[in-house]
Amino acid sequence: MSLTLTLTRPDLLRNANFINGLWSPGAGGLLDVTDPATGAVITSVPDSGAAEALAALDAAHAAFPVWRKVPAKQRAAIIKRWNDLVLAHQDDLGKLISREQGKPLAEGKGEVTYAASYIEWFGEEATRMNGDVIPAPVPGRRMFALKEAVGVVAAITPWNFPAAMIARKIAPALAAGCTVVCKPAEDTPLTSLALVFLAHEAGVPPGVLNIVTASRDNTPAVVDVWLDDPRVRKITFTGSTPVGKHLARRSADTLKKLSLELGGNAPFIVFDDADVDAAVDGFMAAKFRNGGQTCVSPNRVFVHRNVFDAFATKLTGRVAALKVGPASDLASQIGPMINDRAVEKIERHVNDAVVHGARVLIGGKRLAELGPNYYAPTVLTGADATMACACEETFGPVAPLTVFDDEAEVITAANGTPYGLAAYFFSSDLRRIWRVAEALESGLVGINEGALAAEAAPFGGVKQSGYGREGSVHGLDDYMVVKYVCQGNLL
Repeated sequence: MSLTLTLTRPDLLRNANFINGLWSPGAGGLLDVTDPATGAVITSVPDSGAAEALAALDAAHAAFPVWRKVPAKQRAAIIKRWNDLVLAHQDDLGKLISREQGKPLAEGKGEVTYAASYIEWFGEEATRMNGDVIPAPVPGRRMFALKEAVGVVAAITPWNFPAAMIARKIAPALAAGCTVVCKPAEDTPLTSLALVFLAHEAGVPPGVLNIVTASRDNTPAVVDVWLDDPRVRKITFTGSTPVGKHLARRSADTLKKLSLELGGNAPFIVFDDADVDAAVDGFMAAKFRNGGQTCVSPNRVFVHRNVFDAFATKLTGRVAALKVGPASDLASQIGPMINDRAVEKIERHVNDAVVHGARVLIGGKRLAELGPNYYAPTVLTGADATMACACEETFGPVAPLTVFDDEAEVITAANGTPYGLAAYFFSSDLRRIWRVAEALESGLVGINEGALAAEAAPFGGVKQSGYGREGSVHGLDDYMVVKYVCQGNLL
C-alpha cells in the first residue's frame, strides 16, 4: 500500500514548469514521477529541453535588474512569508516528500522544518549583507568594499532531500538579490514545484524564481543552456563528484562562480575511551537517517579493538529493531531506496565485501516482500580498504565495521580517500579530541555527535567533495561578489 496523497491544499501538487510567473506544460514529452515504495505513477511533469531552459533564463535575466534593487528589508519580508507558508503546510509537504522520495512520514515532515530553518535564516540575513569601510592610506579618500548579488543563479538539486536542498540554495540567492533558474532531480520534482508555488504565493515577483523539470536523459540539454550562456553567473549543485567536475569544466569558458557539494566517504571513528552507548546513538542518527541516503552518512566505521565487540553487539541490536516499511506505515523508520539502481549498488557493495572476507552480522539482503526497492539495514564486520564499500559511497543502510589499534593508523585510514565532506569520531580524551579534529581532512567534523547540519553552520567539503558553503553567513557570501569603491579628492 502506498501513502495516500490526500492534501489539505490539492493545488500544492504541481505538474508543470514555472517560468516568468506562469505555470507552463512544456513543449516536449512527459516524465512520470513514481512512488519508490510501489513503482506506481504519482503524476507526470514536463520532460523539458533546451527551449524551456532558455525561456527560464530569459525570464530570470530580465527580472534581475529590478530584483537586485529591491531593498533588502523588502526581500527579507517576502522570504519570511515564504517560510511561514512552508511551515503552515508542513503536513502536505511532508506527504509529498514521503510519497515521491520514500522516506518515512515523520522524516518527511522533519525535512520540511529543516528546510524552513534555512529559509528563515536567510530571510533574516538579507538585511545583514554588510560591506566594509577601509581606512584610507592618504587624506581626502574614502574606500569601501560593497557586497552585491552575483547575478542569475542556476540551481541543480538532488533527490534525497528535495525540500532542504532547494531551500538551502534558493533562499540565499533570493536574499542576496539574485534571480534563479532551477532544475530539480527527476525522481523528486513535486516537492520542489510545491515550494516554488509557495514562494510565488509569498510574493516572489515573476521571473525571479523559475523551475523546469526534466528526465535524466534530457537534463544535459537543460543544463547545457545555462552552462554555455554568460548571463548565468553562478552554478550551485549538489550531487556526484563526476557531475560536479563536468559542471566545473563547462563553467570555465564563462568563468561562472561555483558552489559544489559533491560525494562523500565519511569515516566514523570510535576510540577506546569513547562512551560506547553514545557512539551507537550517534551512529544510528548519522547512518540510518533517510535510509543511509545522505551525503554525510558514515560510509566507513573504524572501531578500536578494545571496544569493538561491545560496539558491534549494541549496534546490531539497535539495527535489528529498526522497522522497515513504506511511509503509509507510521511505524516505519527505514523506507525504500529511491530506485532499483540504488538497490543494485547496495547489493553489489555487500556481495563484494562478503567475497573479500567480510561477515554479515544482520541484514545483507533485499526485502522483496515489501516492494521493489527495499534493502535490509545491514551490519558487516571484517571490512577493509580493499572492498568497494570502503572506496565508493554506498548511499544505503549498510554499516561496514573495521577494527583499528592506533590513533595515527586510523587517521591515515580516515583520510585515505579523495573525498572530504564529513567525518565523525567519539572520544572522551580532550587532547585527542583536538588532535583528531585538526588532523581529519574534512569540511565537517562531528565530535561525540551524529547530527551535524544546522542553518547557522557552514556546510560543505574539501578535496573532491567540492567547494563553497551552504548555510551560515558563508553561504550567503557565495551568492555575492565584492565591489571595491574608492572616492578621492574629498579635501
